[in-house]
Amino acid sequence: MISRLHSLVVETLGKSIVGGELEPGATMHSEHVERELGVSRSVVREAVRVLQSLGLVETVKRIGIRVLPRSEWNLFDPSIIRWRLADAEKGAQLRSLTELRSAVEPAAAELAAQHSPDELAAELMAVAAQMRASGRAGDLQRFLDLDIRFHSLVLTASGNEMFSKLHDVIGEVLRGRTYYGLMPLHPHEEALQLHVDVANAIQARRPEDARAAMDKIMRRTAVEVEQVWVDEPRLYVG
Repeated sequence: MISRLHSLVVETLGKSIVGGELEPGATMHSEHVERELGVSRSVVREAVRVLQSLGLVETVKRIGIRVLPRSEWNLFDPSIIRWRLADAEKGAQLRSLTELRSAVEPAAAELAAQHSPDELAAELMAVAAQMRASGRAGDLQRFLDLDIRFHSLVLTASGNEMFSKLHDVIGEVLRGRTYYGLMPLHPHEEALQLHVDVANAIQARRPEDARAAMDKIMRRTAVEVEQVWVDEPRLYVG
């Protein structure tokens, strides 16, 4: 019960802050949150600690809980990414994430072709084959799970621990594309083949081919979803 109520407070306040209902500088009091959401003081306290760790709020003595500006947010946290993708500004979030992936994932694929342990390379091949089967069958949930696993494996196989820590970020954007109707019912054959090409190049130790195939995946992804952000202004956060 405590866990459910804790999640309720975090989700409610987090979405309100990210969605702009609670603007930077706005203040709240624990007592108000308790009454509004029907939870105890201890639940609010623990939830506020989580929101503080995300850079969304700070507690100020004799003032209360203060909402922080976007410049303080942990923009790489999966919860913030998920809330932003559910908000009106999901286009700007998708653009930022797609550009991040376009910068990182081709480099990760190149490194994976140089450094991946054999067992990871073999698993990547198996996942790519399963993706093709589920994509052709129109099983989008299965395809999504495999797609997340595929890209997570590439990051891990790079041997770069900073890249590997981005797997949750990339998982959220892949889920967002599917949940908000930005994926075709049947993924394109070219996209399915490109995932196989990446896996093949990594297993065959061809770094340039691995980078090139992953770069094509990223460029194709951008073309498929860019209509979502075409009118969204860029965000300049110091």
